[in-house]
Amino acid sequence: MQAPTNVRHFPSRPSPLGPAAVLATLPERAPAALVWEACGAAGLIEGLYDRKGSVDPRRLAELLTAVDARGDNGVTLSVLVQAASALPVLAAGAPADGPVREALGRVRSGTQTLALAATDSAAAGSDLAGLQTEVVIGPDEIVLRGGKRWITTACTAPWFLVLARHRPGRHFTSFTWVLVPADAPGVRVTPADTDLLTGAATGHVEFTDVRLTPDHVVGRPGRGMVAFAQHMGTERLAGALWAVALTSRVLTDTQERLTRRHVDGLPLWHNSSVRQRYAACLVQVRQLHALCDGLGDRIARHQDLAAAALLKSAVGLVVDPVLAVCAQLQGADGLSRDGAQRVRSEAAVFGIGGGVTELVLDTVADHAQSILAELRA
Repeated sequence: MQAPTNVRHFPSRPSPLGPAAVLATLPERAPAALVWEACGAAGLIEGLYDRKGSVDPRRLAELLTAVDARGDNGVTLSVLVQAASALPVLAAGAPADGPVREALGRVRSGTQTLALAATDSAAAGSDLAGLQTEVVIGPDEIVLRGGKRWITTACTAPWFLVLARHRPGRHFTSFTWVLVPADAPGVRVTPADTDLLTGAATGHVEFTDVRLTPDHVVGRPGRGMVAFAQHMGTERLAGALWAVALTSRVLTDTQERLTRRHVDGLPLWHNSSVRQRYAACLVQVRQLHALCDGLGDRIARHQDLAAAALLKSAVGLVVDPVLAVCAQLQGADGLSRDGAQRVRSEAAVFGIGGGVTELVLDTVADHAQSILAELRA
């Protein structure tokens, strides 16, 4: 099975207009695929990476902030997973030619999207080494069997980047990435049963004896978990950058609402208790922003997984408390269709995706001595 041809190529530098100007040309409720296409056509996707494939944290922050400003958290999640996880893993394992290289060109250009299929149907999301999706690699074909759950962009992407085991055991060398066309015989996609993050087109995927040519293997067999670990930090950095953008957006909206609502003739914004609670949220988000600035290059360019764990933990400790305060301060308005209560529900993904906060805090504790040494330096 061959991937589509006629790949378009775009400049390595992003559009001089910037992400906000590029996205301003789209309809208000543009789906994730259209947002991705616009970013690709403007060179914004290719412009995220240097020649070594590392993400530029500042460009990534600018892109995610512009996408988040549109107010569809599902769309932002789709863009984030592709830009920070799926594309870097695909690029790292792409050969000089063949279907993987063809798909890489199309996804980078924005003409197609890519779904990262790691979370397995047979194991907890935090236990990737326990996944049961398997690939049998032969000289003339590969055969994929298993299932993946809660996959972002699953219902719309023409490609799946699937993490599968090629031999038994939990050793990190037992896993391999496979690029699977969504229309291949044996692929079945079911939309996830949720009303949250609908713009992410999340779904569950089953692979029943999916047969492909061996050139659909991404990278060397046995390097799947290593490649994933190398780029996990970038996804955690992207999550933190989005967290800053989202909480800042909700805080801005909350302040505007507080200035419009009056009690005894005075805006709620003048109430001392309200101001103090709001200000505490500002401090937390500003601290998270500072962590992003301080750790961004270490994570993106040097794959510092300890720094990534520290940043991911900070996101888990900041986002929900801040959004909870905003939702309460907005009162009944927070219960509206796109109000702060819904945003808070969708933002639960920050404490789950990319590692449950409690488990990531364990990793931070493992590096306590080095973190303390930096603080004392």
